[in-house]
Amino acid sequence: MSATGTTRQKMPSDIAAMKGGAPIVCLTAYTTPMARMMDAHVDLVLVGDSVGMVLHGLPSTLGVTMEMMILHGKAVARGLQNACLVIDMPFGSYEESPAQAFRNAARLMSETGAGAVKLEGGQHMAETIAFLVQRGIPVMAHIGLTPQSVNVFGGYKVQGRGEDGARLMKDAIAVEKAGAFAVVLEKVPASLADAITAEISIPTVGIGASAGCDGQVLVVDDMLGLFTAFKPKFVKRYGTLGEQGEAAIAAYAAEVRSRAFPAPEHVFADEVKK
Repeated sequence: MSATGTTRQKMPSDIAAMKGGAPIVCLTAYTTPMARMMDAHVDLVLVGDSVGMVLHGLPSTLGVTMEMMILHGKAVARGLQNACLVIDMPFGSYEESPAQAFRNAARLMSETGAGAVKLEGGQHMAETIAFLVQRGIPVMAHIGLTPQSVNVFGGYKVQGRGEDGARLMKDAIAVEKAGAFAVVLEKVPASLADAITAEISIPTVGIGASAGCDGQVLVVDDMLGLFTAFKPKFVKRYGTLGEQGEAAIAAYAAEVRSRAFPAPEHVFADEVKK
C-alpha cells in the first residue's frame, strides 16, 4: 500500500461513518491484480475465506488456514491505495477463546497491513468482538448464513425466516453493542434485513439480503463469471469472463496445434535490422 498520493486509504471508521448515506460498495479479492482493478471503484475490499472454494477448489471454507489468509491478504494489500482492507478470520482461529482470537487477529493485521478483521457469529461471539475492539482491532461482524457453520445449519439455507428473525435481530444488536464497526447480513429475508438496518447504528452490508442495506458485497469471481461451479440466487453476473477465458484458451490451443502460433511477429530474428 502506497504511503504517498492524493488520496487516503479508507479506514473502518470511514466505513462506519457511511451508515445511512451513500451505499457501501464491497467486493472480495484474493490477488494483487484483482485488487488493483477494483481499488478505484469500491469502498471496502474483503479477503474472504471464500478463497478456499474459489481459488483452491475446496468443498467449503472450513479447510482454509491462517497461512492462506495471510498469503492472500498480503497480495491484496499490495494492490490497494484507496479501499479499506478487511480479512476474514478462518475457521478454528477465533472460536476457542477471546485470547486465541486476539493472537490470530493481531497476526493477520500485523503481517498483512489490513485495517480490520471479519468473524462470523452473533450473540455468542459478542464477548470476543468486544475483547478485540478494546485491544485496538476493528471487527466486522457476520450474521445470518455463516458459511463456517454450514454443518450446523445443515446446508446453505436462508436464515431468519418466521420466528427465527428475532434471533438474528438479537445477533445484530449484540455485535453492535460489542463494538463491531459493520455487520454482514448473509442470505436473510429482505424484510428482516431492512428491519435490522433500521434498528442498529452500524452499517449493514448485504449478500442475499436487501437493497435497503447500507451496502452490498459479492464474491468478485461470482459477479465476473469466473467461478461457474454453481451460481447462488443472490449473485448477478456482470460479466462472463469464465466463458471468454475458456474460448480464448481453446483458440490458443488450436493455433498451437496448427502451428499458426507463434507467427513471425512473435519470434526473434538472428540479427536486429538496422
